[in-house]
Amino acid sequence: MASKLSYQLRNQTGAAIRRFLLHRFPNSSAATPSLLGIRCFSYGSSQTVSPIDPSASSPQELPQPRTSPKVELGAASASTSSSLKENELAKFAAISETWWDSDGPFKPLHVMNPTRLAFVRSTLCRHFKKDPCSARPLEGLKIVDVGCGGGILSEPLARMGATVTGVDAVEKNIRIARVHADLDPVTSTIEYCCTTAEKLVEEGRKFDAVMALEVIEHVADPAEFCKSLAALTVPDGATVISTINRSMRAYATAVFAAEYILRWLPKGTHQWSSFLTPEELVLILQRANINVKEMAGFVYNPLTGRWYLSDDVSVNFIAFGTLDSA
Repeated sequence: MASKLSYQLRNQTGAAIRRFLLHRFPNSSAATPSLLGIRCFSYGSSQTVSPIDPSASSPQELPQPRTSPKVELGAASASTSSSLKENELAKFAAISETWWDSDGPFKPLHVMNPTRLAFVRSTLCRHFKKDPCSARPLEGLKIVDVGCGGGILSEPLARMGATVTGVDAVEKNIRIARVHADLDPVTSTIEYCCTTAEKLVEEGRKFDAVMALEVIEHVADPAEFCKSLAALTVPDGATVISTINRSMRAYATAVFAAEYILRWLPKGTHQWSSFLTPEELVLILQRANINVKEMAGFVYNPLTGRWYLSDDVSVNFIAFGTLDSA
């Protein structure tokens, strides 16, 4: 009954918002998962997908790259070319001390984290033939968490047995992550570095799995960023990316409602024009030799206050891919 009521309220509200957004963004398109040819998330299936022909879309159909700025790193690191934007770094540096405040600006990530981890654990275990029911299912895997922030993803990955490296271009984020990780002997083994994916590539670092969750919408050049992620991945290794769809519904919920009505996030946290559609992300990853095998949407239930995995990728979504070993 509660689920039915939630569905009716969402449809009624969504219809009004859609009329407003169609007027404001007449050229935008909603998510169309059927165009992707990618299966939706399930806990058991190992089905693969038909790749999208990169020649089917011209480069002009993708968001145009913006100039890559220089990023100031920590005192121990030199300034290096990066796909990150300086204004985005400043934005997150301003709220870095609230990373572990579950009721603070990062509350949505804390609430979403168990659902993100369910997808990560299941897909990595399936790909690397690990037991997802094990106490340490990711043992033996080297994982890098790109844009790790305060470490809210890095720590549970370490607890699941992975050897984790967390990197972030904001030095304050890394300091917070280190202090918090040191509170637990298991997570104190995490290697935190104030650096960028591009710098790791220059250093020749390689990982079994590369995580970039809620990061790509903040970079200046998504295509170059994904090439860096691919360069960090071992052949047949895994890449997991989550982001927000550039859809009218995402503007209504992830931007307008979350930042201006519910005040879950500081105003200006997200720029709708910087979001990628699932189709665009798949194409960008394919051009970086990463083949997307699986995709899922995140759906928030306001009655339970929880996020769920779904085949609805119209707002938040996550993709799992593997690096072409050829």
